[in-house]
Amino acid sequence: MRILVVTVVHHPEDARILHREIAALRERGHRVVYAAPFASREVTPRRYVEGVDLPRAAGRDRRTALRAARSLLAERGPQADVVLLHDPELLLALPGTLRRWRRGGRVPVTVWDVHEDTAAALVMKRWLPRPLRPPLRLAVRAAERLAERHLRLLLAEDAYQQRFRRPHPVVTNLTTVPPDRPEPPGDDRVVYLGHLSRARGALELIETARLLAPDIHVEVIGAADPEVRGALTEADRDGVLRWHGYLPNDRALALLSGALAGLSLLHDQPNYRHSRPTKAVEYMAHGVPLVTTPTPLAAGLVERYGCGLVVPYGDPATAAEAVRRLRADPEMRLRAATRGWEAALAHLNWADRATEFVMCLETWVKEATGASNAGSAATVADAAARTG
Repeated sequence: MRILVVTVVHHPEDARILHREIAALRERGHRVVYAAPFASREVTPRRYVEGVDLPRAAGRDRRTALRAARSLLAERGPQADVVLLHDPELLLALPGTLRRWRRGGRVPVTVWDVHEDTAAALVMKRWLPRPLRPPLRLAVRAAERLAERHLRLLLAEDAYQQRFRRPHPVVTNLTTVPPDRPEPPGDDRVVYLGHLSRARGALELIETARLLAPDIHVEVIGAADPEVRGALTEADRDGVLRWHGYLPNDRALALLSGALAGLSLLHDQPNYRHSRPTKAVEYMAHGVPLVTTPTPLAAGLVERYGCGLVVPYGDPATAAEAVRRLRADPEMRLRAATRGWEAALAHLNWADRATEFVMCLETWVKEATGASNAGSAATVADAAARTG
């Protein structure tokens, strides 16, 4: 198959897009064209994909990116068997594009990969004026219903099914779990992996690091929203924590092994109540005990597998105390690390799901090809009947 993967929002090295889905497609021998904001993120496309640079959509400045994406889809879409979209914004580029594809007689299977609850996420967009958020939530729900009628959907969480009328395949945010038992957790280093924002607990993370210093140091890996970037830069400069910035997923994961704990300090937000934090699974996969706020799916991992500790929302002191408990009890932290890795290997391993993801796209292409062939045969038969 020829697959055109498009994002104007996500980092080109996004773990779900590049390191899981595109990697799985390449392993099955499919050709991938990857359109993403490479230049604005100062990223060079990986050698195993054909990279196409697009402007980045950020804050209120999205029109330029959408115009470029619309032009790309009009030009390159008919050359693909599958167009895989990763941003809800790209739905705005589709109406005219779909009509153009139909006029040209070549319509690829078009798939929207639903990463999050977009309507719920709007309440966390500080660049979006509050009066606009309610009507935009309604517009997003309407767009989702329209997308369901015209596109194929992949969902990142089972709970997202509730937003749609028909069932859709779920491609959960898992990670590739190392098959060999990871090194035991140490006693002087805590990690955080993921995007950084107020709602994701960036300020609580800084305060937790301050409370743990100097005997336990905190390493932070991830890009940050503008509203917390200054605080993180200052904390790094003052030696409160070490902020690595954004690192490609393979390099970021290499920093996890041997850590005393992995932090997930999400706030109680609608978008997080039915989403499993990918970082939690990544900590488990690398034998790192999890310290998490009680978002339902993360706390559920701790309760089900005994892989860490749950702390209250917005409480850096208790988070720091949980880390110190793990440090003071080597048996507890080794037990949490071992149970987490075993559970991830058995139940949360992307390697077990990658083939299902690829087969889903392959099946849709076969169905579309079959329907197209059947339609062509019917047209020929009808024409023959009229001339006969």
